[in-house]
Amino acid sequence: MSFKWKRLGENSLFLIPSIILTVALGIYPLFWMLRYMFYDYAGYGDALFVGLDNFRRLMRDGLFWESVGNTFIFAGGKLLLTLPLSLLLAVMLNGRLRGGNLLRGIYFMPTVISTAVISVVFYNIFNSYNGMVNTVLMKLHLVSQPVDWLGPKHAMLTVILVAVWGAVGNYMLLFLAGLQSIPQDLYESAAIDGANAGRRFWNITLPMLAPVAQMVIMLAIIASLKGYESIMVITEGGPIGKTEVMYLYLYKLLFPVSTGSPVAQQLGYGSAVGFASAVIVGAITGLYFFLSRKMNKVY
Repeated sequence: MSFKWKRLGENSLFLIPSIILTVALGIYPLFWMLRYMFYDYAGYGDALFVGLDNFRRLMRDGLFWESVGNTFIFAGGKLLLTLPLSLLLAVMLNGRLRGGNLLRGIYFMPTVISTAVISVVFYNIFNSYNGMVNTVLMKLHLVSQPVDWLGPKHAMLTVILVAVWGAVGNYMLLFLAGLQSIPQDLYESAAIDGANAGRRFWNITLPMLAPVAQMVIMLAIIASLKGYESIMVITEGGPIGKTEVMYLYLYKLLFPVSTGSPVAQQLGYGSAVGFASAVIVGAITGLYFFLSRKMNKVY
């Protein structure tokens, strides 16, 4: 018995670094935010208790609600492109495809590359003056003049495409894991009964993949609603707020992006915005779980 408790104590020592980091970088900042969302605090000087004034200001803050709308547009566009494309690639790579392992690595590679690096590369690719996209389009005579991909009209589409490129490989791998867990006997029996590839996909693959799809869609929803890193590098929320998403607005309140940023550092109000943003993401995720509760059942 003493040996068992000794081993348990020794094994618990390995958890101490993780516990310390979780408390220092996760739990403490959370309670810090919950406290200061009731204060007027700019990060220096004394914090002035203002009660619910920050939330009253939040309800009247047009920039915040505009960022919420932009977040839904960004998340919706990213999900509509990423999920079907990820599933399609997973289905293709699940078969006996020559060079399948190499293709998996290529498609997954954007997931492990730094978001900042990816964003800088795509900023240069979509540059209006000497970007690769405009150069190719003009040489093919598809456009007569350079397209302002980072302008008010196309900026949201551009950042959505960048986000899709960076996310497809991750969800493809999760879908692929789900596909490989489906027993092949089901496909063989269906083929003997005369079911074609479309029928097998619709009646076997999709129902059997539903539990995995529920998890993948949940992860994709959360990541899309919270995503802002590539937008911060490519457009900084511009032009004129067209790509200002919810968590980028929060980031600017806590850490102004540049000296020319129109948003000043406001830790107290930023904490209130962070709490409201978390509530919005949590509510949408909870609604999704309620609507998709039958997906975790395999029939």
